[in-house]
Amino acid sequence: MRFVVLVKANKDSEAGVLPTQALLAEMGKFNDELVKAGVMLAGEGLQASSKGARITYAGNKRTVRDGPFTETKELVAGFWIWQVKNRAEALEWAKRIPFQDGEVEIRQVLEADDFGAEFTPELRKQEERQRAAIEQNKQRTGK
Repeated sequence: MRFVVLVKANKDSEAGVLPTQALLAEMGKFNDELVKAGVMLAGEGLQASSKGARITYAGNKRTVRDGPFTETKELVAGFWIWQVKNRAEALEWAKRIPFQDGEVEIRQVLEADDFGAEFTPELRKQEERQRAAIEQNKQRTGK
C-alpha cells in the first residue's frame, strides 16, 4: 500500500520561513530511516502558497487565481510518499516524524484495483505505458 503524508502549512511555512539547520538534520536522519526501511518513495517541501496558483474548472471555463491563499490550515507545505504494509504501519512511521508542533494528514493512494470494472484492460495498459515512460524519462534525464 502506498500512502501520501501531507505536511500541513503553518504561518511560518506560508511566510517562507525555512527550517533550521537542526531541524533539517533531524529530518534527514528520519528520512534515512525511511529509506533504509524501504518505506520512502518520495518526499519534498513546497514553496509558500504566495508562489502558487489554483485553477477552478466549471465546464469548459478555467479560472486561475494566484496565491497566497488565506486558509493556512488547509494548505500543504510538503509531502512524503510511503510504501508500507498497511495503514497502521504508516501511522507508526508518522508518529516518529520529528516535528515539535504542526500536523500531517495521511491518505492512502488509490491503486488500479480500487477502480473496479471502470478501469478497463485498455485503460490499465495505458497506465502501464505511462509509468514505463516516466521511468525511461527519469533514466534519460537523471531526474
